[in-house]
Amino acid sequence: MSTEVSKDEEAKSASAADLDMKLEVVVIPVSDVDRAKEFYSRLGWRLDADYDNGKDFRVIQFTPPGSGCSVIFGKNVTAAAPGSAQGLYLIVSDIEAARANLLRRGIQVSEVFHGGADVYSGPDEPYLFGRIRVNGPDPEHRSYRSFASFNDPDGNGWLFQEITARLPGRIDAKATTFASASELASAFRRAESAHGEHEKRTGQRDGNWPDWYAAYMVAEQSGKELPQ
Repeated sequence: MSTEVSKDEEAKSASAADLDMKLEVVVIPVSDVDRAKEFYSRLGWRLDADYDNGKDFRVIQFTPPGSGCSVIFGKNVTAAAPGSAQGLYLIVSDIEAARANLLRRGIQVSEVFHGGADVYSGPDEPYLFGRIRVNGPDPEHRSYRSFASFNDPDGNGWLFQEITARLPGRIDAKATTFASASELASAFRRAESAHGEHEKRTGQRDGNWPDWYAAYMVAEQSGKELPQ
């Protein structure tokens, strides 16, 4: 049997690779649908749907603020054990503000933490950069390195991860988007701080600060080299 790939198959494969494939739904397993609905409502997430057939099926959909992906739970929507969904990441631009928001809503959330020297075995719950959790944000305030965690009533595990600058190639460099006014404001504050250092280096006021801010914010989000 031939294992060679024909030109037509190669063309079809290349064409399929160009198609958008947007992750839009994650299913989480819960034991008490109404309890879970109350919890995710308290998070401040948008309720998109609550549908049942009056007998043996119910589906509820919530979307976190600024997210293109929603979560679904309900009755007879998954065979997974309640609480078995772990490592569900919520990306935020200001982890302290995100944590404070949950605390105001009466949600228990861990202290902000960062990793302990890339240790992947140990007593703590696993997360992206290991198992050892060191109190406080990443000392160098690097993107991807500061976390906080919380659980829903069934024990499904969520983590905040702070990202202020994307690694190269992670987003479309031609498109700059902000999910909310607070995220945009955070980007402005970081640009303002960086611009202050820029003026210190040059020893003079930069009257063209709007263009500098814009270049900084676009470069930061796309993972390009930041302006100096």
